[in-house]
Amino acid sequence: MLPTFRSAVRRKLLRWYEKDKRDLPWRRKLDPYAVWIAETMLQQTQVKTVIPYYGKFLQAFPTVESLARAPLQRVLRQWSGLGYYRRAENLSKAARQIVRRHRGKIPDDYDRLRALPGIGDYTAGAVLSIAFERRYPAIDGNAQRVLRRLVRIESERKLRAVGAALVPRARPGQFNQALMELGATLCTPRNPRCRECPVNSLCASRSRAHTSGERSERTAAKFKKVTWPLALIRRGGKILLRRRAVRGLLAGLWDLPGGQLAGRERITTCLQDCLVELKLAGAQPKKIGEIRHAITHRRIRAPIYLIDFEADTEVDLPRSRWRWIDPANVQKQAISSMTAKAVALFSSYEKNSH
Repeated sequence: MLPTFRSAVRRKLLRWYEKDKRDLPWRRKLDPYAVWIAETMLQQTQVKTVIPYYGKFLQAFPTVESLARAPLQRVLRQWSGLGYYRRAENLSKAARQIVRRHRGKIPDDYDRLRALPGIGDYTAGAVLSIAFERRYPAIDGNAQRVLRRLVRIESERKLRAVGAALVPRARPGQFNQALMELGATLCTPRNPRCRECPVNSLCASRSRAHTSGERSERTAAKFKKVTWPLALIRRGGKILLRRRAVRGLLAGLWDLPGGQLAGRERITTCLQDCLVELKLAGAQPKKIGEIRHAITHRRIRAPIYLIDFEADTEVDLPRSRWRWIDPANVQKQAISSMTAKAVALFSSYEKNSH
């Protein structure tokens, strides 16, 4: 890569970023802890989704020490609805390690950062460059797409080498953010706005219909359609939630009983299995509506069934992971966003029924 090319890309991109960057809340506070929280939230999650969570999370846990002290359920409650809940669990684990092993300071060393739970190559590079002004690349999906088009290279290893070489010694964090910003706003997967691009005169793809021939666009995500019935079990005005296992999908969250249908399993069979575990067989589920949801690669159709019991019905909950909750207080629990949608549908059903 010619020095003149590197210099031109840096100059043009930084100038554009300074003038046209979006005003995002995590760009106003660049201490290492806040940068780490923001970059973790932004993993596989859109900016517009993260914005309302970022400020609330930092308000609840303003320091790494406060995050380390917090019970995991409280952390999950603040994260509820943001998805990919393993990130919250890793934040909690990493915070405890930072307090215990690094005296409460976010490490400014690549190897020590990478050793923390949940911190991969991208997050380490982002924290080091943005918070510590260290010359490390931070190549997310957006930056990777820009680089691939800019230099017409497919190899992941070579792309990272190009990304690392482009990062300047001065303002490395701003350069990395500029590269990601370009991919998020102009150099998009489809219909890139090449005429507005600050580096279009340097781009190897500017005269090609590059959006149709790239590997990232050729490998379309394969989504799986899923039916996931949920049972809203009510007794004496309260509904029953269960806490999921600490490993696996939606780990550690509270949700409504039910689950993804296996093969040709019938909805009634799935619901009856839930009731058998609770020794409540014989109840008649009543469908009150349906929600749509997505979890990772799953596109979920979730029919909601109301199962009513009298207030004096004896229910011997099998384990401590089951809990009766007033519907008005469900949002105070660490619940999945699918459960939040289902309870909102139930509330609407109740209002319309009276």
